[in-house]
Amino acid sequence: MNRLYLLAFLVCIATEIYAQNSVEKDIAAIEDDVIEWRRDFHQYPELSNREFKTSEKIAKHLNKLGLEVTTGVAKTGVIGILKGKKPGKVIALRADIDALPVTERNDLPFKSEVTTTFLGEETGVMHACGHDTHTAILMGVAEVLSKNNDFAGTVKFIFQPAEEGPPPGEEGGAKLMIKEGVLENPKVDAIFGLHINSSTPVGTIRYKPGGTMAAVERFVIDVKGKQTHGSAPWSGVDPVLISAKIIDGLQTIISREAPLVDEAAVITVGKITSGVRFNIIPESAQMTGTVRTLDPQMRELILNRMKEMVPTIAKAYGGEATIEIENFTAITYNDEELVAQMLPSLEKVAGKEQVELVKATTGGEDFSFFQEKVPGFYFFLGGMPKNSKEPAPHHTPDFYIDESGMLLGVKAFTQIVYDYLGQ
Repeated sequence: MNRLYLLAFLVCIATEIYAQNSVEKDIAAIEDDVIEWRRDFHQYPELSNREFKTSEKIAKHLNKLGLEVTTGVAKTGVIGILKGKKPGKVIALRADIDALPVTERNDLPFKSEVTTTFLGEETGVMHACGHDTHTAILMGVAEVLSKNNDFAGTVKFIFQPAEEGPPPGEEGGAKLMIKEGVLENPKVDAIFGLHINSSTPVGTIRYKPGGTMAAVERFVIDVKGKQTHGSAPWSGVDPVLISAKIIDGLQTIISREAPLVDEAAVITVGKITSGVRFNIIPESAQMTGTVRTLDPQMRELILNRMKEMVPTIAKAYGGEATIEIENFTAITYNDEELVAQMLPSLEKVAGKEQVELVKATTGGEDFSFFQEKVPGFYFFLGGMPKNSKEPAPHHTPDFYIDESGMLLGVKAFTQIVYDYLGQ
Protein backbone atom coordinates (compact mmCIF):
# COMPACT_ATOMS: atom_id res chain seq x y z
CA MET A 1 0.00 0.00 0.00
CA ASN A 2 2.83 2.35 0.86
CA ARG A 3 4.48 1.71 -2.50
CA LEU A 4 1.21 2.18 -4.36
CA TYR A 5 0.53 5.38 -2.44
CA LEU A 6 4.01 6.67 -3.21
CA LEU A 7 3.66 5.78 -6.88
CA ALA A 8 0.31 7.56 -7.12
CA PHE A 9 1.77 10.58 -5.36
CA LEU A 10 4.72 10.73 -7.77
CA VAL A 11 2.42 10.39 -10.78
CA CYS A 12 0.29 13.24 -9.43
CA ILE A 13 3.34 15.46 -8.94
CA ALA A 14 4.67 14.62 -12.39
CA THR A 15 1.30 15.39 -13.97
CA GLU A 16 1.12 18.73 -12.18
CA ILE A 17 4.65 19.68 -13.26
CA TYR A 18 3.84 18.70 -16.84
CA ALA A 19 0.63 20.77 -16.79
CA GLN A 20 2.47 23.75 -15.33
CA ASN A 21 5.19 23.54 -17.98
CA SER A 22 2.54 23.29 -20.69
CA VAL A 23 0.78 26.43 -19.45
CA GLU A 24 4.05 28.37 -19.17
CA LYS A 25 5.00 27.30 -22.68
CA ASP A 26 1.64 28.40 -24.08
CA ILE A 27 1.84 31.76 -22.30
CA ALA A 28 5.31 32.45 -23.70
CA ALA A 29 4.14 31.50 -27.19
CA ILE A 30 1.14 33.85 -27.10
CA GLU A 31 3.06 37.11 -26.55
CA ASP A 32 3.51 38.03 -30.23
CA ASP A 33 -0.19 37.45 -30.88
CA VAL A 34 -1.20 39.57 -27.89
CA ILE A 35 0.96 42.44 -29.14
CA GLU A 36 -0.42 42.09 -32.67
CA TRP A 37 -4.02 42.14 -31.41
CA ARG A 38 -3.30 45.16 -29.26
CA ARG A 39 -1.79 47.08 -32.18
CA ASP A 40 -4.81 46.34 -34.33
CA PHE A 41 -7.21 47.59 -31.66
CA HIS A 42 -5.01 50.63 -31.12
CA GLN A 43 -4.93 51.54 -34.80
CA TYR A 44 -8.70 51.16 -35.20
CA PRO A 45 -10.24 52.40 -31.93
CA GLU A 46 -13.97 52.87 -31.37
CA LEU A 47 -15.86 55.01 -28.87
CA SER A 48 -18.23 53.82 -26.14
CA ASN A 49 -21.30 51.89 -27.35
CA ARG A 50 -19.85 52.01 -30.88
CA GLU A 51 -17.28 49.20 -30.56
CA PHE A 52 -18.75 47.22 -33.48
CA LYS A 53 -15.57 46.07 -35.26
CA THR A 54 -13.78 45.56 -31.96
CA SER A 55 -16.46 43.20 -30.68
CA GLU A 56 -16.51 41.32 -34.01
CA LYS A 57 -12.78 40.61 -33.71
CA ILE A 58 -13.15 39.46 -30.12
CA ALA A 59 -16.10 37.18 -30.91
CA LYS A 60 -14.31 35.67 -33.89
CA HIS A 61 -11.33 34.80 -31.69
CA LEU A 62 -13.43 33.28 -28.91
CA ASN A 63 -15.48 31.24 -31.38
CA LYS A 64 -12.26 29.93 -32.91
CA LEU A 65 -11.21 28.72 -29.44
CA GLY A 66 -14.47 26.80 -29.05
CA LEU A 67 -15.91 28.90 -26.24
CA GLU A 68 -19.61 29.48 -25.71
CA VAL A 69 -19.94 33.01 -27.08
CA THR A 70 -22.65 35.64 -26.63
CA THR A 71 -22.53 38.95 -28.50
CA GLY A 72 -24.57 42.15 -28.29
CA VAL A 73 -24.49 42.23 -24.50
CA ALA A 74 -25.01 45.81 -23.31
CA LYS A 75 -25.08 46.80 -27.00
CA THR A 76 -21.57 45.75 -28.09
CA GLY A 77 -20.23 43.56 -25.27
CA VAL A 78 -18.97 40.01 -25.77
CA ILE A 79 -19.10 37.14 -23.28
CA GLY A 80 -17.13 33.92 -23.58
CA ILE A 81 -17.65 30.90 -21.33
CA LEU A 82 -15.01 28.20 -20.86
CA LYS A 83 -15.82 25.15 -18.78
CA GLY A 84 -13.17 23.15 -16.96
CA LYS A 85 -12.96 19.38 -16.95
CA LYS A 86 -14.85 19.22 -13.67
CA PRO A 87 -17.67 21.30 -12.17
CA GLY A 88 -16.82 23.95 -9.61
CA LYS A 89 -16.95 27.69 -8.93
CA VAL A 90 -17.39 30.38 -11.58
CA ILE A 91 -14.71 33.03 -11.98
CA ALA A 92 -15.12 36.11 -14.20
CA LEU A 93 -12.32 38.07 -15.87
CA ARG A 94 -13.17 41.48 -17.31
CA ALA A 95 -11.58 43.72 -19.95
CA ASP A 96 -12.92 47.08 -21.15
CA ILE A 97 -12.88 47.65 -24.92
CA ASP A 98 -13.75 51.31 -25.64
CA ALA A 99 -11.53 54.21 -26.66
CA LEU A 100 -11.64 57.98 -26.04
CA PRO A 101 -12.27 61.15 -28.11
CA VAL A 102 -8.57 62.08 -28.07
CA THR A 103 -6.34 62.89 -31.07
CA GLU A 104 -3.15 60.83 -30.87
CA ARG A 105 0.21 62.64 -30.99
CA ASN A 106 2.51 59.61 -30.90
CA ASP A 107 4.60 58.54 -33.90
CA LEU A 108 3.84 54.83 -33.58
CA PRO A 109 3.58 52.81 -36.80
CA PHE A 110 0.14 51.72 -35.59
CA LYS A 111 -0.93 55.22 -34.56
CA SER A 112 -4.67 55.90 -34.73
CA GLU A 113 -5.77 58.09 -37.61
CA VAL A 114 -9.47 57.57 -36.84
CA THR A 115 -11.64 60.69 -36.58
CA THR A 116 -15.26 61.16 -35.63
CA THR A 117 -17.80 63.68 -34.37
CA PHE A 118 -18.25 63.69 -30.60
CA LEU A 119 -20.83 65.96 -28.96
CA GLY A 120 -20.96 68.03 -32.14
CA GLU A 121 -17.19 68.50 -32.51
CA GLU A 122 -14.66 66.85 -34.80
CA THR A 123 -12.07 64.83 -32.88
CA GLY A 124 -9.63 62.01 -33.17
CA VAL A 125 -10.24 58.65 -31.51
CA MET A 126 -7.52 57.00 -29.44
CA HIS A 127 -6.95 54.22 -26.94
CA ALA A 128 -5.56 56.78 -24.50
CA CYS A 129 -6.23 54.68 -21.40
CA GLY A 130 -4.91 51.23 -22.32
CA HIS A 131 -8.17 49.43 -22.97
CA ASP A 132 -6.64 48.00 -26.14
CA THR A 133 -4.06 46.22 -23.99
CA HIS A 134 -6.71 44.91 -21.59
CA THR A 135 -8.66 43.42 -24.48
CA ALA A 136 -5.60 41.78 -26.05
CA ILE A 137 -4.46 40.40 -22.68
CA LEU A 138 -7.83 38.78 -22.00
CA MET A 139 -7.93 37.29 -25.49
CA GLY A 140 -4.52 35.77 -24.75
CA VAL A 141 -5.74 34.35 -21.44
CA ALA A 142 -8.74 32.82 -23.19
CA GLU A 143 -6.47 31.07 -25.68
CA VAL A 144 -4.09 29.75 -23.02
CA LEU A 145 -6.89 28.45 -20.79
CA SER A 146 -8.80 26.89 -23.69
CA LYS A 147 -5.75 24.70 -24.28
CA ASN A 148 -5.29 23.98 -20.57
CA ASN A 149 -8.74 23.66 -19.03
CA ASP A 150 -7.67 21.11 -16.43
CA PHE A 151 -9.42 22.97 -13.63
CA ALA A 152 -12.65 22.46 -11.71
CA GLY A 153 -15.07 25.21 -12.56
CA THR A 154 -15.96 27.77 -15.22
CA VAL A 155 -14.29 30.91 -16.53
CA LYS A 156 -16.46 33.73 -17.82
CA PHE A 157 -14.61 36.22 -20.05
CA ILE A 158 -16.34 39.61 -20.01
CA PHE A 159 -15.39 42.09 -22.74
CA GLN A 160 -17.17 45.23 -21.60
CA PRO A 161 -18.07 48.28 -23.71
CA ALA A 162 -18.50 51.88 -22.57
CA GLU A 163 -16.31 51.87 -19.46
CA GLU A 164 -15.59 55.53 -20.17
CA GLY A 165 -19.33 56.18 -20.02
CA PRO A 166 -22.07 55.83 -22.64
CA PRO A 167 -23.02 58.78 -24.85
CA PRO A 168 -25.58 61.20 -23.37
CA GLY A 169 -29.05 59.71 -23.35
CA GLU A 170 -27.83 56.11 -23.67
CA GLU A 171 -27.32 53.26 -21.23
CA GLY A 172 -24.10 51.30 -21.26
CA GLY A 173 -21.10 49.93 -19.47
CA ALA A 174 -20.98 47.63 -16.46
CA LYS A 175 -24.38 48.80 -15.18
CA LEU A 176 -26.14 47.68 -18.34
CA MET A 177 -24.20 44.42 -18.46
CA ILE A 178 -25.35 43.61 -14.93
CA LYS A 179 -28.90 44.62 -15.81
CA GLU A 180 -28.80 42.16 -18.73
CA GLY A 181 -27.60 39.33 -16.49
CA VAL A 182 -23.86 39.07 -17.16
CA LEU A 183 -23.21 37.81 -13.62
CA GLU A 184 -25.82 35.06 -13.96
CA ASN A 185 -26.17 31.82 -15.97
CA PRO A 186 -23.78 30.67 -14.66
CA LYS A 187 -23.73 32.74 -11.48
CA VAL A 188 -20.34 34.37 -10.90
CA ASP A 189 -18.62 33.72 -7.55
CA ALA A 190 -15.79 36.25 -7.93
CA ILE A 191 -14.60 38.74 -10.54
CA PHE A 192 -11.14 40.06 -11.39
CA GLY A 193 -9.97 43.02 -13.44
CA LEU A 194 -6.72 44.78 -14.21
CA HIS A 195 -5.70 48.19 -15.51
CA ILE A 196 -2.40 48.86 -17.20
CA ASN A 197 -0.75 52.03 -15.92
CA SER A 198 1.64 54.36 -17.74
CA SER A 199 3.36 55.46 -14.52
CA THR A 200 3.89 51.98 -13.06
CA PRO A 201 7.15 50.29 -14.18
CA VAL A 202 6.90 47.26 -16.43
CA GLY A 203 7.07 44.06 -14.41
CA THR A 204 5.31 45.59 -11.41
CA ILE A 205 1.81 44.90 -10.07
CA ARG A 206 0.16 47.29 -7.61
CA TYR A 207 -2.90 46.72 -5.46
CA LYS A 208 -4.86 47.91 -2.45
CA PRO A 209 -7.45 46.06 -0.32
CA GLY A 210 -10.69 47.93 0.36
CA GLY A 211 -11.41 51.19 -1.48
CA THR A 212 -8.88 51.45 -4.28
CA MET A 213 -10.61 53.84 -6.73
CA ALA A 214 -13.23 56.45 -6.00
CA ALA A 215 -16.96 56.66 -6.45
CA VAL A 216 -17.55 59.34 -9.06
CA GLU A 217 -20.45 61.79 -8.99
CA ARG A 218 -21.25 64.60 -11.41
CA PHE A 219 -23.24 67.51 -10.02
CA VAL A 220 -25.04 70.46 -11.61
CA ILE A 221 -25.97 73.51 -9.52
CA ASP A 222 -28.40 76.07 -10.95
CA VAL A 223 -28.43 79.43 -9.20
CA LYS A 224 -31.21 81.97 -9.71
CA GLY A 225 -30.80 85.65 -8.87
CA LYS A 226 -32.24 88.93 -10.12
CA GLN A 227 -30.73 90.71 -13.10
CA THR A 228 -29.73 94.35 -12.79
CA HIS A 229 -27.19 96.92 -13.90
CA GLY A 230 -23.63 96.24 -12.79
CA SER A 231 -23.38 99.77 -11.39
CA ALA A 232 -26.24 99.15 -8.94
CA PRO A 233 -25.83 95.67 -7.42
CA TRP A 234 -28.15 96.56 -4.50
CA SER A 235 -31.07 96.59 -6.94
CA GLY A 236 -30.65 92.95 -7.89
CA VAL A 237 -29.48 89.58 -6.58
CA ASP A 238 -26.07 88.50 -7.87
CA PRO A 239 -25.94 84.79 -8.83
CA VAL A 240 -22.20 85.02 -9.47
CA LEU A 241 -21.57 86.10 -5.88
CA ILE A 242 -23.89 83.34 -4.65
CA SER A 243 -21.96 80.83 -6.77
CA ALA A 244 -18.70 81.93 -5.18
CA LYS A 245 -20.17 81.50 -1.70
CA ILE A 246 -21.49 78.04 -2.62
CA ILE A 247 -18.08 76.97 -3.89
CA ASP A 248 -16.47 78.21 -0.70
CA GLY A 249 -19.09 76.42 1.38
CA LEU A 250 -18.68 73.13 -0.48
CA GLN A 251 -14.98 73.10 0.28
CA THR A 252 -15.68 73.39 4.01
CA ILE A 253 -17.44 70.01 3.79
CA ILE A 254 -14.09 68.54 2.79
CA SER A 255 -11.90 70.61 5.10
CA ARG A 256 -14.12 70.66 8.20
CA GLU A 257 -16.61 67.77 8.07
CA ALA A 258 -15.16 64.83 6.13
CA PRO A 259 -12.92 62.54 8.24
CA LEU A 260 -9.97 62.60 5.84
CA VAL A 261 -7.83 60.48 8.17
CA ASP A 262 -10.02 57.56 7.03
CA GLU A 263 -10.01 58.12 3.27
CA ALA A 264 -9.48 60.91 0.75
CA ALA A 265 -12.39 62.91 -0.69
CA VAL A 266 -12.65 65.64 -3.31
CA ILE A 267 -15.25 68.19 -4.42
CA THR A 268 -14.28 70.02 -7.60
CA VAL A 269 -16.25 72.69 -9.47
CA GLY A 270 -14.96 72.39 -13.01
CA LYS A 271 -17.16 74.83 -14.90
CA ILE A 272 -19.14 78.02 -14.20
CA THR A 273 -21.41 79.61 -16.79
CA SER A 274 -23.06 82.99 -16.25
CA GLY A 275 -23.65 86.39 -17.82
CA VAL A 276 -23.16 88.00 -21.23
CA ARG A 277 -21.65 91.43 -20.54
CA PHE A 278 -19.21 93.10 -18.15
CA ASN A 279 -21.68 95.63 -16.76
CA ILE A 280 -24.73 93.40 -16.28
CA ILE A 281 -25.39 91.34 -13.18
CA PRO A 282 -27.00 88.25 -14.73
CA GLU A 283 -30.19 86.49 -13.74
CA SER A 284 -28.69 83.02 -13.37
CA ALA A 285 -25.54 80.95 -13.13
CA GLN A 286 -24.75 77.27 -13.51
CA MET A 287 -21.92 75.23 -12.04
CA THR A 288 -20.89 71.68 -12.87
CA GLY A 289 -18.35 69.55 -11.06
CA THR A 290 -17.43 66.21 -9.58
CA VAL A 291 -17.29 64.49 -6.20
CA ARG A 292 -14.80 61.68 -5.48
CA THR A 293 -15.10 59.46 -2.39
CA LEU A 294 -13.51 56.21 -1.22
CA ASP A 295 -15.65 55.39 1.81
CA PRO A 296 -19.43 54.65 1.66
CA GLN A 297 -20.25 56.51 4.89
CA MET A 298 -18.17 59.52 3.89
CA ARG A 299 -19.84 59.54 0.47
CA GLU A 300 -23.28 59.63 2.06
CA LEU A 301 -22.24 62.43 4.42
CA ILE A 302 -20.76 64.59 1.66
CA LEU A 303 -23.66 64.21 -0.76
CA ASN A 304 -26.26 64.90 1.94
CA ARG A 305 -24.41 68.00 3.13
CA MET A 306 -24.15 69.31 -0.44
CA LYS A 307 -27.90 68.93 -0.89
CA GLU A 308 -28.50 70.80 2.38
CA MET A 309 -25.91 73.52 1.89
CA VAL A 310 -26.54 74.65 -1.70
CA PRO A 311 -30.13 75.97 -1.34
CA THR A 312 -29.44 77.34 2.15
CA ILE A 313 -26.46 79.46 1.04
CA ALA A 314 -28.40 80.81 -1.93
CA LYS A 315 -31.32 81.73 0.30
CA ALA A 316 -29.00 83.56 2.72
CA TYR A 317 -28.00 85.91 -0.12
CA GLY A 318 -31.52 86.42 -1.46
CA GLY A 319 -31.43 83.89 -4.29
CA GLU A 320 -32.40 80.33 -5.03
CA ALA A 321 -30.35 77.27 -5.99
CA THR A 322 -30.93 73.64 -6.85
CA ILE A 323 -28.48 70.76 -7.10
CA GLU A 324 -28.70 67.55 -9.12
CA ILE A 325 -26.20 64.74 -8.50
CA GLU A 326 -25.63 61.90 -10.96
CA ASN A 327 -23.64 58.80 -10.07
CA PHE A 328 -21.04 57.63 -12.61
CA THR A 329 -19.23 54.90 -10.68
CA ALA A 330 -19.37 53.25 -7.28
CA ILE A 331 -16.31 52.77 -5.08
CA THR A 332 -13.92 50.25 -6.61
CA TYR A 333 -13.82 48.15 -3.48
CA ASN A 334 -11.46 45.18 -3.36
CA ASP A 335 -12.85 42.45 -1.12
CA GLU A 336 -10.26 42.05 1.66
CA GLU A 337 -10.62 38.28 1.97
CA LEU A 338 -10.37 37.79 -1.77
CA VAL A 339 -7.26 39.99 -1.95
CA ALA A 340 -5.59 38.00 0.84
CA GLN A 341 -6.51 34.75 -0.88
CA MET A 342 -5.24 35.73 -4.34
CA LEU A 343 -2.24 37.93 -3.49
CA PRO A 344 0.11 34.88 -3.53
CA SER A 345 -0.97 34.26 -7.13
CA LEU A 346 0.26 37.71 -8.17
CA GLU A 347 3.48 37.26 -6.20
CA LYS A 348 4.01 33.89 -7.87
CA VAL A 349 4.07 35.39 -11.38
CA ALA A 350 5.67 38.78 -10.72
CA GLY A 351 7.91 38.07 -7.74
CA LYS A 352 7.08 39.16 -4.22
CA GLU A 353 9.23 42.29 -4.40
CA GLN A 354 7.41 43.42 -7.58
CA VAL A 355 3.93 43.30 -6.07
CA GLU A 356 3.42 46.60 -4.27
CA LEU A 357 0.76 47.77 -1.82
CA VAL A 358 -0.28 51.32 -2.78
CA LYS A 359 -2.63 54.05 -1.63
CA ALA A 360 -6.03 54.63 -3.21
CA THR A 361 -6.56 56.93 -6.19
CA THR A 362 -9.40 59.38 -6.81
CA GLY A 363 -9.91 58.15 -10.36
CA GLY A 364 -13.06 56.15 -11.05
CA GLU A 365 -13.79 52.78 -12.66
CA ASP A 366 -17.14 51.19 -13.45
CA PHE A 367 -15.73 47.77 -12.60
CA SER A 368 -16.99 48.93 -9.21
CA PHE A 369 -20.56 48.03 -10.17
CA PHE A 370 -19.56 44.38 -10.56
CA GLN A 371 -17.97 44.52 -7.11
CA GLU A 372 -21.27 45.70 -5.61
CA LYS A 373 -22.77 42.37 -6.68
CA VAL A 374 -19.95 39.84 -6.17
CA PRO A 375 -16.53 39.86 -4.47
CA GLY A 376 -13.96 41.45 -6.77
CA PHE A 377 -10.25 42.22 -7.00
CA TYR A 378 -8.96 44.99 -9.28
CA PHE A 379 -5.21 45.57 -9.62
CA PHE A 380 -2.79 47.68 -11.64
CA LEU A 381 -0.29 46.39 -14.20
CA GLY A 382 2.97 48.15 -15.05
CA GLY A 383 3.18 49.68 -18.52
CA MET A 384 5.91 52.31 -18.09
CA PRO A 385 9.30 51.68 -19.72
CA LYS A 386 11.91 51.24 -16.98
CA ASN A 387 13.98 54.23 -18.11
CA SER A 388 11.04 56.61 -18.53
CA LYS A 389 11.16 59.74 -16.36
CA GLU A 390 7.99 61.64 -17.30
CA PRO A 391 5.35 59.24 -18.63
CA ALA A 392 2.33 60.87 -20.24
CA PRO A 393 -0.82 60.57 -18.12
CA HIS A 394 -3.83 58.56 -19.17
CA HIS A 395 -6.45 60.34 -21.32
CA THR A 396 -3.81 62.49 -23.06
CA PRO A 397 -2.62 62.60 -26.71
CA ASP A 398 0.89 61.41 -25.77
CA PHE A 399 -0.21 58.41 -23.70
CA TYR A 400 2.14 55.48 -24.27
CA ILE A 401 2.35 51.91 -23.02
CA ASP A 402 5.35 49.57 -23.14
CA GLU A 403 3.98 46.41 -24.74
CA SER A 404 6.51 44.21 -22.95
CA GLY A 405 4.41 44.62 -19.81
CA MET A 406 1.35 42.89 -21.23
CA LEU A 407 2.59 39.29 -20.89
CA LEU A 408 2.63 39.70 -17.10
CA GLY A 409 -1.08 40.48 -17.35
CA VAL A 410 -1.66 37.18 -19.18
CA LYS A 411 0.34 35.34 -16.52
CA ALA A 412 -1.49 37.05 -13.65
CA PHE A 413 -4.99 36.30 -14.92
CA THR A 414 -4.06 32.71 -15.81
CA GLN A 415 -2.52 32.06 -12.39
CA ILE A 416 -5.53 33.60 -10.66
CA VAL A 417 -7.86 31.24 -12.51
CA TYR A 418 -5.85 28.12 -11.60
CA ASP A 419 -5.41 29.12 -7.98
CA TYR A 420 -9.01 30.25 -7.46
CA LEU A 421 -10.60 27.24 -9.10
CA GLY A 422 -7.92 24.72 -8.16
CA GLN A 423 -6.22 22.28 -10.50
